Amino acid sequence: MANRVLLIQSDMRPAQPLARYLKQRGDEVWQAWDLGQAQALIQQVKPHLIFFDLHFPSNEWWVFLRNLRQFHPQVKIIMTNKYPDLQRELKAREQGVQVFLRQPFSQRWIEEALKRVYEQTQPRPEQPPAPPRTLQVRVPVRVKIIFPYLVLALLFALASAYIVSRILMESNQSRFLNQLYATGKQAQDWFVQEEDRLLGTLRQVANTEGVAAALQQGDAEALRLLVLPVTVNAREEEITLLNLSGESILTLMVTPGSMGASYESTRGSAVYASWNFVQRTLRGETDELGDKFAGVGEGPLGKTFYVSGPVFNAEGVQVGVVLVGKTLTTLSREMSADTLSAATFYDLNGEVLASSLFSAGMSSPISGELVQQILSLQEQGSLTRDLTLSSLDYTEVLGPWEVRGGSDLGVLGISLAKAFLIRTSQATQVQIFSLVLAGILLVILVGLFLANLFTRPIVRLLDASAEVAKGNLEVKVDAAGNDELAVLAQAFNTMVAGLQEGSIYRDLLGRTVSPEVREQLRQTFTSGNLRLEGQEAVATILMTDIRGFTSLSEKVDPATVFQWLNEYFEHIVPVITAYGGVVNKFDGDAVLAFFGILPRLVSPKQSALSACQAAVEMLEAIEQFNLQRRARGEPQLITGIGVHTGVVMAGGLGTSDRLHYTVIGDTVNTAQRIEALTRELFDGSAVLISEATYLALAEHREKFHLRSMGEQSVRGKSEKLTVYHLLPAREGGKWEAML
Repeated sequence: MANRVLLIQSDMRPAQPLARYLKQRGDEVWQAWDLGQAQALIQQVKPHLIFFDLHFPSNEWWVFLRNLRQFHPQVKIIMTNKYPDLQRELKAREQGVQVFLRQPFSQRWIEEALKRVYEQTQPRPEQPPAPPRTLQVRVPVRVKIIFPYLVLALLFALASAYIVSRILMESNQSRFLNQLYATGKQAQDWFVQEEDRLLGTLRQVANTEGVAAALQQGDAEALRLLVLPVTVNAREEEITLLNLSGESILTLMVTPGSMGASYESTRGSAVYASWNFVQRTLRGETDELGDKFAGVGEGPLGKTFYVSGPVFNAEGVQVGVVLVGKTLTTLSREMSADTLSAATFYDLNGEVLASSLFSAGMSSPISGELVQQILSLQEQGSLTRDLTLSSLDYTEVLGPWEVRGGSDLGVLGISLAKAFLIRTSQATQVQIFSLVLAGILLVILVGLFLANLFTRPIVRLLDASAEVAKGNLEVKVDAAGNDELAVLAQAFNTMVAGLQEGSIYRDLLGRTVSPEVREQLRQTFTSGNLRLEGQEAVATILMTDIRGFTSLSEKVDPATVFQWLNEYFEHIVPVITAYGGVVNKFDGDAVLAFFGILPRLVSPKQSALSACQAAVEMLEAIEQFNLQRRARGEPQLITGIGVHTGVVMAGGLGTSDRLHYTVIGDTVNTAQRIEALTRELFDGSAVLISEATYLALAEHREKFHLRSMGEQSVRGKSEKLTVYHLLPAREGGKWEAML
């Protein structure tokens, strides 16, 4: 269900973002820029929520707000303002308004205000004004002391780490190269061992009973049955048997992707006979190591390293050749796994045959000249080169790729990442981290110790100052010591003692004079004057008195009379102050107030308007109070109010040690006489204003119902006074059952 929202703003332009946001939320929004229009909209649309501008002129806003809270207590209210106005905010809080929204109206602050206003499930008790916000500590002193130490410690740690790392880098470089050469030698030894293993499988196949006869007869199936178990047990990738013509009688090769679990068999290939090392075996050649030879060929599984050897029958006659092979890809992968390095096989032209370093589509061949240099210097040592692959730097040691009998098939490259050996161990990392951490902690502890020596008294002063800001003047701080902080603490205690004395005087003054008079006293004493200078001004005087109160008070005890008067004043005094009036004095049941002088001088038109508005509101407040008294069975308090506008003298009267701010002059006396006429002309409570006030109202007279009472004779005046009966306007007036 959409909320009905009313925006009551004296200036609608800044409120447009607020209206747009509420409409985007799905709320129904109405806008009013004067209080009369707002009153009509409230009666018509019955809003759930009102955004009310705090800056409407004069005191009409407060009357509007008070009546709104009285007749529509269910409506939620958010007060908006352009700038802080503490006096008006306090008056709004007196009416139960707790949520304020400051311009500019941003989405964040609008949502925060809505959240707060909808969280209010019941009226909150009146809260005293919050103490002024104290300056927040953004950077504590202890941080300012510790931070330089911490920076120095970090700089020292970084410098030490740089020097140590340079030393380690230089020493590790030589260790890295030594390790790389050792890994290259390990890889060559590994290849020799793998070649010996292949030779072992070859001998086992050649010496298996029945293999020579089956090969001589060309019986492939018999050969398969005899050789397959050996192949599976040895986990060889390929075993091939050739007749003396070089034609394959049987080729057993592992099925790609089966990981040695299954094998395929073929026959009839003549490609093997073209290889040099196979031809030597077919011819029955021997060397100093025997009749076995090795080489690389393009087998059915790709580039493959083979060892070959003859097969003899029982009579010692050669009947064929057996080949045992493993692909270069598998060799490079297994060599890398065993030596923890990257292995690469190059041919005699420097082209890459297989590698565990280079991925598919990537290679870094070596030149033919470098191949020849490597092969010619193999007795003196190995050569190295640097590579960069995938943002990683490698160093590769290049050595001869030798097989059985010392034949060179190409070049074997073994690579290690340069970061491999200079990466510190986990234990070393923990030790370094612990040392650095211990150093930083030591710096922090020393800094904290020194900082606390200085900041502990300051923190105590800060806490005590916060308590003083909250109104607690009973705090003291320890002033022990002989340094500047001790002197500061002693000065603080002296200041608090002075504040305690001043608080007592201020409390007494605040209870005996109005806030406006108190402010005037403050300004006068600040300027150095001992007296309040008198000033002549045109003001409006309001005099009120309870009819027959003297005889009424004779019938009850003084304590009851005192209670009745306090309740009576609690109803009428806030109305006077709400319209800018200053209560000058209480004289028994009478009240004398003036308008248009404090806190600043205003025009007679404005002072007359404010006094008349206050008088009408006072009648309503007295009527409400009498309803309560009637319900309690107490007598009614019939009140007469007289209002007169004229010249007065305002200022302080008294001696140098006792002052009373007041207004004097014939205007005050005339207001008292007009108030006395209400007893003669009316039976109930009533307001009479003088002709001077009537004329001062000017165009504002239409806001009231004024009935001329003609010329009246008053005590103490030789001339008659023309007076008017003041009532709220009967049509369209906001004081007639407003809202």
